[in-house]
Amino acid sequence: MNPLDDASRYQHYVYAYPHKTAYRRIEPALDLAELWARERRDHLFVYLHVPFCEIRCGFCNLFTQPVPEADRVEAYLGTLARQVAVVRRALDAGGVFAFSRAAIGGGTPTLLDAGQLERAIDLVRAVGAPRGIPMSVETSPETALPDRLAVAVQHGGADRISIGVQSFVDDECRAVNRPQRVDDIHRALRAIRDAGPATLNVDLMYGLPGQTAASWRASLAAALAYRPEELYLYPLYVRPLTTLGRKGARAGVHPDDAARVELYEQGREQLLEAGYRQVSMRMFRLAAAGAGAGASYCCQEDGMIGLGCGARSYTRAVHYSSEWAVGARGVREIIDRWIAKPDDAFAVADYGFVLDDDEQRRRWLILSLLSDEGLDVDAYRARFAADPVDDPALAQLAALTTRDGGSLRLTAEGLARADAVGPALFSEQVRRRMAEYELS
Repeated sequence: MNPLDDASRYQHYVYAYPHKTAYRRIEPALDLAELWARERRDHLFVYLHVPFCEIRCGFCNLFTQPVPEADRVEAYLGTLARQVAVVRRALDAGGVFAFSRAAIGGGTPTLLDAGQLERAIDLVRAVGAPRGIPMSVETSPETALPDRLAVAVQHGGADRISIGVQSFVDDECRAVNRPQRVDDIHRALRAIRDAGPATLNVDLMYGLPGQTAASWRASLAAALAYRPEELYLYPLYVRPLTTLGRKGARAGVHPDDAARVELYEQGREQLLEAGYRQVSMRMFRLAAAGAGAGASYCCQEDGMIGLGCGARSYTRAVHYSSEWAVGARGVREIIDRWIAKPDDAFAVADYGFVLDDDEQRRRWLILSLLSDEGLDVDAYRARFAADPVDDPALAQLAALTTRDGGSLRLTAEGLARADAVGPALFSEQVRRRMAEYELS
């Protein structure tokens, strides 16, 4: 896999390393109190996962169940409360700890009604995350309703609301099984602005069926009319077991790489001209907005506590979660097993990935390079007693990296190829496990 090769430019989005398809049973299971007692605990991140949506989009391979039954949502929240109590006891056993960031994602958290969303936010507080730290909540055009946004912003103190729009063109939305209409999007964006979070993030997608340079330009312009503090531009991927994946397999249809490259470059230019700064291949932040709630999470040193079925937790050497599936039956079965867990099952990490020194080094390289902040050379030396420029894994990236003072960064061309750069740094073990994983 050569990240300089346009034919392999779009591998997949790397937002974590290793991918969950590399996770396996951890034997023996690891006690959470002992695991977290060994970690730095002054800047923890808590992520609460709501694995429910109003519909599964055609491109979506996230861990989510569409249109859940009302009693199922209630059972999920009840189990979530049990998990929070167990995790809080495990953290308390190790002494002082502090959260510096929080997020509620999914799925679609605002699929919960206002009362249920309030309960979910209260569980974030119950695990130890205080009001006043940056907190993000995800929503959708159909569920960004004033009562739920009021709970998120006023009750919960959320200073960032992220909405998945993907396109302002009705035909493009229908082509990827999005239920929204353009009127829904504008109503939702007005409601978010009225709710008053400091940061509005809008997700858009390029490479959609039927999308043209003109329609992409129009979607970008429509989003920019709301002057969002953040914009994410995602390339369309057609993945196994998704609606588009099944249709594409039958018809032999795949995204056009050349078209995605052109649309990426067009979108990047349009946002830079509008006063945005590129933070990663996908993320653009309004320069005048500063870091705010969108400041990058220091995933190298700061641990993450994941709550809910599908949420991941990270220590420096152990990543753990529930199992992962894409298909409707697989997701439902995993959620069923999670809801039925006894309390003591939440006190251990029994499914995930244990990172040795080499995997920790690779994770540091990948997640640092894929952001415009780059790789801090001194921090890398302190952690691994080596200079990153001597790392053989980086040799293939020489043409895509540059040294900027104390940081090693991807060039603009390197950022544009992030979906090949990240996978190029995966270990053979991770690649093998991912290839062997049986999707359900």
